[in-house]
Amino acid sequence: MTDVYHAGSRALQDRAGVREAADHVGRAIGAGIKPVAAAFLELQPLLVLGAADPSTGAVWASPLAGAPGFVRATGPHRMSVTGGVRPTDPLAPALATEGTPVATLVLDPGTRRRMRLNGRLRPTAGGFAVTAERVFANCPRYIQRRESYEVLADVDPGPAVRSGELSLGQRAFVESADTFFVATVHGGRVEVSHKGGNPGFVRAGSPKELSWRDYPGNSMFLTLGNIASDPRAGLLFLDWETGAVLQLTGEARTEFEGEGQPRVRFTVTQAVETPSAVPLRWSPPEYSPANPSRAH
Repeated sequence: MTDVYHAGSRALQDRAGVREAADHVGRAIGAGIKPVAAAFLELQPLLVLGAADPSTGAVWASPLAGAPGFVRATGPHRMSVTGGVRPTDPLAPALATEGTPVATLVLDPGTRRRMRLNGRLRPTAGGFAVTAERVFANCPRYIQRRESYEVLADVDPGPAVRSGELSLGQRAFVESADTFFVATVHGGRVEVSHKGGNPGFVRAGSPKELSWRDYPGNSMFLTLGNIASDPRAGLLFLDWETGAVLQLTGEARTEFEGEGQPRVRFTVTQAVETPSAVPLRWSPPEYSPANPSRAH
């Protein structure tokens, strides 16, 4: 398992007493895209991408949307994406840079399935491709079921609004969220993961700081392991009903509360809010039965 986990993840696995479980789950990580994974990719209208800006080092997570088939496997170790992010998106420079380490995540709210593919990016004439290095699925825990979606044609996203802290409206948006995505880095690798819970599971305690309790998951501790070794992180909040997007970059740290429960605290250095950034409009959620009844 030396190629799957680094020292940061191992330390947290040992602290939680789940090293053996992590080793079992880690055996499912491969470098190839299996036929069932390829079929899943081609059905998805939404892709979440995580990477570091090659010029500033800031870590961001961005959404990409398209008709099913815009993401597809074009070989056993290659995923191709048609289209890209807006020129004003924080990850636009990364998508234009050959060899950028990236992480991707596709999540199907209708079936509560998700899949992650990490590797190296190569710009193409119609978008970009990723040479897969790590491919794996995650359990459905904490994914809110959304049965259906509609696509709005000719949606014109509003201008991106940048700031160095969260407004009152953005703090309210964060605290009403039942889902967000977090990108983290370690060495030459990137991870992007999904976090979910009942509304209120994320706190916005001040204009500069968020926090959330890290619920028990698959025992891998990939995100928290990365944070332990490199605090840079990027968060993505999506309004599933309006398509608005809030992207944050900053630094994260993990604290351990009573009974060893980890809580992540995230300090905002930059926020980017874009109205109607995603043309998808999803049905209301059915909250996951795994969500703790109390967020705090």
